[in-house]
Amino acid sequence: MTDTIGIRFEVRGAAGIVTLDRPRALNAIDHAMVRAMRDTLEGWSEDPAIAHVVLRSAHERAFCVGGDVRHMVELGLAGRLEAARDYWRDEYALDLLIARYPKPFVSLVDGFCFGGGFGVSGHSRYRIAGENLAFAMPEVAIGLFPDVGATYVLPRLPGWSGTWLAMTGARIGMSDAVALGLYTHHVPVARWPQLMDALAAGEPVERSLAQLAAYPPAPGLLHLFPHIDRIFAGGSVDAILTALDHAAAGEGDVADFARAQRETLRRSSPTSVHIAFQMMQRGLAHDLAGCLTLEFRLVSRLLDGHDFYEGVRAVLVDKDQKPKWQPARLEDVDPRAIAALIDEPLADELVLT
Repeated sequence: MTDTIGIRFEVRGAAGIVTLDRPRALNAIDHAMVRAMRDTLEGWSEDPAIAHVVLRSAHERAFCVGGDVRHMVELGLAGRLEAARDYWRDEYALDLLIARYPKPFVSLVDGFCFGGGFGVSGHSRYRIAGENLAFAMPEVAIGLFPDVGATYVLPRLPGWSGTWLAMTGARIGMSDAVALGLYTHHVPVARWPQLMDALAAGEPVERSLAQLAAYPPAPGLLHLFPHIDRIFAGGSVDAILTALDHAAAGEGDVADFARAQRETLRRSSPTSVHIAFQMMQRGLAHDLAGCLTLEFRLVSRLLDGHDFYEGVRAVLVDKDQKPKWQPARLEDVDPRAIAALIDEPLADELVLT
């Protein structure tokens, strides 16, 4: 077994096992963890004794709550912007490595899975959800946007559910996440030791999952999916807000849902909400590498801005939950300026081959 702070690597029979183990930070992924995972996975890809790779958490509460954004803010405030960009550069390269991995890659996900946690698990071939999964891409609340390849994955979900998840940072449970295709299987956590034993013994992943996977309960949001599609199919942020206003004027579950989504959009970074919307439109036109390149342009430019620093301060550092966004309102954001952030190449573009 090889240990790096926050992450462990071991080979058990035919299985290479990566275990996230940074409990005080709920497995938030720092740069050392990214590099260690990349180096180990590259080595295992060429090891004939390893048939498949498993990624898991050592702790029940969280799989991974995302990247270490607090440290990125510290680097930015210290003027070390290139060090922060290097983190994202390496993180996105790791996400692509996992997506293209030549051996079966199995992610066992239970508890919180946010942001960068989805980046290292959501592109794997087999995405196994436990019953306590809580999935979200909540970056708009801290002045960022759903990245780590989410701009590729979310637009490809059924209907307009991906746009809803990206713009609001909504949190969903296991049944809804499996129904939307974010996860390929539900295996009850009590059966995970059996799955690990089978994979270590060299059993094919498909056969093991056929024996151990279970049907999840009906999606809790099933009755809302048609309304999500109707509301978030709008061709602009303004159109979506208008649709939410109309739905919120009624009564019942749909009106309650619409009011909650409207409040969330109004509370989040206006710039981030507009970025999330436009990237959901762009994502279908690019492969994963192309989406990651656009994401890198955006995070590089947001490091030069205001909202990322203010969002992390308000939500994660001071925790006053009172960010002062610039601009302050969704209506004050120029969609053309957002498009320029996405379209203008960087002098030092992320190149993924």
